[in-house]
Amino acid sequence: MNGADTAWIIVATALVLFMTLPGLALFYGGLVRARNVLSVFMQCYAIACLMSVLWLAFGYSIAFGSGTSGYWGGLDKMFLAGVTADSLSGTLPEVLFFAFQMTFAIITPALIVGAYVERIGFGFVLVFSGLWMLLCYAPVVHWIWGGGFMSDGGIFGDVGVRDFAGGIVVHETAGLAALVIAVMLGARKDRTKPPHNPGMVFLGAAMLWVGWFGFNGGSQLAADGGAAMALTVTHISAATASLTWALWEKLKYGTASLVGIVTGTIAGLASITPASGFVGPVEALLIGAVAGILCQEAVNVIRNMLKIDDTLDVFAVHGVGGIFGTIMIAVFGAGAWAAQLGALAIVGVFTVAVTVVLVLVTRMIAPLRVSDEAEVTGLDLSLHGERAYDHTS
Repeated sequence: MNGADTAWIIVATALVLFMTLPGLALFYGGLVRARNVLSVFMQCYAIACLMSVLWLAFGYSIAFGSGTSGYWGGLDKMFLAGVTADSLSGTLPEVLFFAFQMTFAIITPALIVGAYVERIGFGFVLVFSGLWMLLCYAPVVHWIWGGGFMSDGGIFGDVGVRDFAGGIVVHETAGLAALVIAVMLGARKDRTKPPHNPGMVFLGAAMLWVGWFGFNGGSQLAADGGAAMALTVTHISAATASLTWALWEKLKYGTASLVGIVTGTIAGLASITPASGFVGPVEALLIGAVAGILCQEAVNVIRNMLKIDDTLDVFAVHGVGGIFGTIMIAVFGAGAWAAQLGALAIVGVFTVAVTVVLVLVTRMIAPLRVSDEAEVTGLDLSLHGERAYDHTS
């Protein structure tokens, strides 16, 4: 065990949890109507709790168990069987590696929340999120990070797919699942209201930015120069994408908004995530510069051209950003084109298929959508019996 590595990953684990609670919850909560903000908080919080239990029970074993098929890790590490305080994973205590990866298993299904807010049943959220994490996310983790068939020595040869911190594993899977649910769920009754609290959106985005240092820097799994470089390029991409998003917004609409610039931040962060261990500051600058414009145009395509109510633009920002960053690894010569594009295609098809099946199955167990009356009243009061504000704007 390396003490410095262990200390850094303890900090990184806390930072990644901080991304969901409270970062993502505040970011998403500020973007919805005031009458739905508590429901968003509840969805993010409950997902964090449920994924933690399920990751302990089955998820970690499926992702990082000792299975040799290449497709899943098996169940030999259910409930951390055989793992003690002295067990090692590389230079880290294995229980710490488990905890670090658990925070990724928390935030990935939590990202999907942004696609279905303001109109989805709470029971559906819990059942779907749990099944999706176990049957979609955890297998993909094994394929790419757990020694599965897409890692080094697998179907793509000696050098497998390069995905440093989750462009495919986290952002593509969550983005595509969000798009599928948005289509199957249908649009909100009223899509015209602006975010109720841009200040809350800003606070959430700022917390996500800080937490992302643990997300990407921690993925080095060591306290070394690689972690420092991953952290640095993460920051540069986020800063650049924020500026290009705001500039593009100003050129198109005449004003640059606070919600816009912080959404650009998230686009830059998602785009650099897969490449953060393989590129330097100049490449990060280029990735961020393109991401701010690319993801904004993706929002326009999904929202206005395709008329899909992916409410908080999960696919356009996270999905497109993660896919773009994964491709840029090959553009900059840090990965093979066949591996990068092949992995995106395989994981994409798998994610869409599993998500469609799980939506169909889950809605037989719990209602997919709330009633029209509940949607008009707001999910805070109709589902949770609480209200954050005295008005229902």
